[in-house]
Amino acid sequence: MSAPDDRVNILLVDDQPAKLLSYEVILRELGENLLVASSGREALETLLKNDVAVVLLDVCMPELDGFELAAMIRDHPRFQKTAMIFISAIQVTDIDHLRGYAMGAVDYVPVPVIPEVLRAKVKVFAELYRKTRELERLNSELEERVRARTAELEASTARLLESEQRRSLAIAAGNMGSWDWDWLSGDWIWDEGQYRIFGVDPETFVVNPETVRELLMPEDVEGLAKVVEHFSNGSRAYETEFRIRRPSGEIRWCIGTAAASVDGNDRVVRVSGVTVDITERKRAEQRQNLLSREVDHRGKNALALVQSIVRLTRADNIKAYSRAVEGRIAALARVHTILSLSSWEGAELTGLIEEELAPFATREDRVAVTGPRVQLTPATAQTIALALHELATNAAKYGALSALEGRIAVNWQLERDMVELEWEENDGPHVTVPASRGFGTRSVIASIETQLGGRASFDWRPEGLLCRLTVPLAEHAGQHDQPAIGKAGNSNGEAAIFLAERRVQGRAGG
Repeated sequence: MSAPDDRVNILLVDDQPAKLLSYEVILRELGENLLVASSGREALETLLKNDVAVVLLDVCMPELDGFELAAMIRDHPRFQKTAMIFISAIQVTDIDHLRGYAMGAVDYVPVPVIPEVLRAKVKVFAELYRKTRELERLNSELEERVRARTAELEASTARLLESEQRRSLAIAAGNMGSWDWDWLSGDWIWDEGQYRIFGVDPETFVVNPETVRELLMPEDVEGLAKVVEHFSNGSRAYETEFRIRRPSGEIRWCIGTAAASVDGNDRVVRVSGVTVDITERKRAEQRQNLLSREVDHRGKNALALVQSIVRLTRADNIKAYSRAVEGRIAALARVHTILSLSSWEGAELTGLIEEELAPFATREDRVAVTGPRVQLTPATAQTIALALHELATNAAKYGALSALEGRIAVNWQLERDMVELEWEENDGPHVTVPASRGFGTRSVIASIETQLGGRASFDWRPEGLLCRLTVPLAEHAGQHDQPAIGKAGNSNGEAAIFLAERRVQGRAGG
């Protein structure tokens, strides 16, 4: 009989209540907790809720037989070591036994069941489970004692190694190396970190002042001599920044810190130090400086372009002026968002056009965009975005987008190093050739022709405007990569618009 607090769970599984009752009567003498289940599903639910030592299950059950249930139990990580005993009245051949063992059974009991045999078999596995659980408890206690003892040893070791704090810090940091120099004999000792920083093989590299000097950059060799002079004059600590050239040719930045140990007569007997590889920090500082300059550059460009928009926008009243300026700056902001997602490496033409025309695509067939994949540089993307904005704004005021049935198609193709883009409006109001061209038209011509070195043509067809833009993909006259650099009020974009205005006026007579 087991003590109440030491009893284990035994699960009895059979679809016949009479058999379950008989198993309970037979096993009650063991003094264990008997759990019953009348189906495979109920057995699985009981297993998930309890820790079970032994599963006694009938082979022949409806829906889920004993073999299938055993396979499901054994597949669960939690029950892979649970003992299972099969009871069967019909499947008692050697092949059946082998199948049961393959499914994870530990024993096979034929029917009619001999109570003494069943009790003995179940008791063996119940005791095995109890001993295993006790062993796990003892192991846990042992591990806890080992951890406590280990903690005591670690604390003691930390106190013993307190005098070597610099070396411990160097090893723990991973990107450091420590060294010792016997002042009297001249012997050097390097740890693995020191060899790693200098990029040399501990098996072949001989550490001495001459070999170390060969790894230093010529401009920093003098610092090694200063270490000796420094400690000879009575100093006890020294720190310097230097560069090394590894045998592979790679240059690394380092900080070296050294401290001297003295004898009873205050004479230096040993110098110990730490070398820290700060190459990544140096590179990060350089990247940060580069990024700061790039942000400043981009900011000045954007401000200059915005200033050009503010200066050159024309309108009949303040409300119209504000609306025009806000629209152009919003177009610029949209392309800046696209460029920022690519870290200012460029923008894809399809996404740029769809972003600019998204507010006007009120139905599926209103705006059509087709063309091959084209990657634009940041300056070209900004210029095309502003040109598209002007075309869309004009279409919304006077062209296809001002009518409910109006449609716009934007198509382009690649011709060598040029992008030929076509803006076509249809089903809008009847179109007549304007007597003069407004600011939007002039700015499109200015940005495409003068700023990018391309071409812009306008065909005022009765059924709708047809605009063709030819844009070079290569940089143009030094302006392509810097579209708006210059003093405030005199950016390339502003000058381009002034030049285009004169050119257009010369063509159209005003």
